Amino acid sequence: MIHYFIKAILCPYAQNHLGVGAEMPQNAELLFDGSKELLHEKWTYWEGPRLAATLPIKWQIVADPVNDGPALSSNAPAGTNEKYGAEDIVTKEKFRDFRLHVEFLIQNEGSNSGVYLQNRYEILVLDGDSTTHGMAAIINEKAAPYHIYYGLGNWNAYDIVFRSARFGETGKLIEKALVTLYFNGQKVHSNEHIKQVWGSEFSGIDGGNEGGKGITNRPSGIKLQSEGHDVLFRNI
Repeated sequence: MIHYFIKAILCPYAQNHLGVGAEMPQNAELLFDGSKELLHEKWTYWEGPRLAATLPIKWQIVADPVNDGPALSSNAPAGTNEKYGAEDIVTKEKFRDFRLHVEFLIQNEGSNSGVYLQNRYEILVLDGDSTTHGMAAIINEKAAPYHIYYGLGNWNAYDIVFRSARFGETGKLIEKALVTLYFNGQKVHSNEHIKQVWGSEFSGIDGGNEGGKGITNRPSGIKLQSEGHDVLFRNI
């Protein structure tokens, strides 16, 4: 994880920092390396209104089905039946502007998860859906080319440049958040303003504020969603 400011949106990734197996930049912060130690050090449960789990985190470290090494399974007990918000995990560290690399693998058809920026804005992880509620979409706002997805049982990667919403001296929103997304090394979203937070108060912070349009200037963490599906994560 690297902290950048406005110019980060304008600077492209180096190719060796993109896609599955990307090199970690020297000044990056490692948020998950496959160990329980780092998982518990860096992450906690999101204490949303639907939280139904207690610490320590119950997400399991499992064997990577493709390569040697470990992976993190989002198929946690409280998140079954697509009860989103019941057992999502979020970084303890809070962020404003950042770059993020995360790799994921979907094991079964239709499996669902999500990567949340500032625990507000969801980039979907969803097999079988190419709409604005599907794979690599900025949820409910902009779809991504589905053919870039490597398919079930394969690792995929999101490389994200995020600039948080901007506020004036009085706290009034003056510019909405911006996101650029590379999906498996290909740019699919470029400097897109994110209109609002979707999914109500159960989804993330500000979701219940003016129907998701009442964005505040509170920084928050990177969140991974548990919906009881076999979606794995690594190299965050």
